[in-house]
Parts: sequence; C-alpha cells; structure tokens
Amino acid sequence: MNRNSNKLTVPEAKAAMERFKMEAANEVGVNLKEGYNGDLTSRQAGSVGGQMVKKMIEAYENSIK
Repeated sequence: MNRNSNKLTVPEAKAAMERFKMEAANEVGVNLKEGYNGDLTSRQAGSVGGQMVKKMIEAYENSIK
C-alpha cells in the first residue's frame, strides 16, 4: 500500500508544479533555490504555500464564470 499521498500521479506535472512554486515564491518575495529549501522559515514556506492556494482558487473561480 502506497502511503505517500504527496506524489504526483502524472510525472510530467512535477516540472509544472516546480515552476508554479517558484512563481508563487517570487510573488511573495521568498528566494527559493533549485532542490532543497529546508532552510526556509515556517513563515516563508507558509507564505509560498498560501500564495499557491490563492492562485489555484482564483484560477478555479475564473474557470467557472
């Protein structure tokens, strides 16, 4: 049984998600680097994740209009 629910089902989506994450980080002023970013504060990581969710919600809302 695969317990890793964070794996992307479509391997090609990984590059798109990386670009999306970098774009969101840039928008909130967090400097991400390729690879490991474990040195980020919780606040920085949360702001990147929050920006990603905000953009996904906006995209969804625009698609249903």
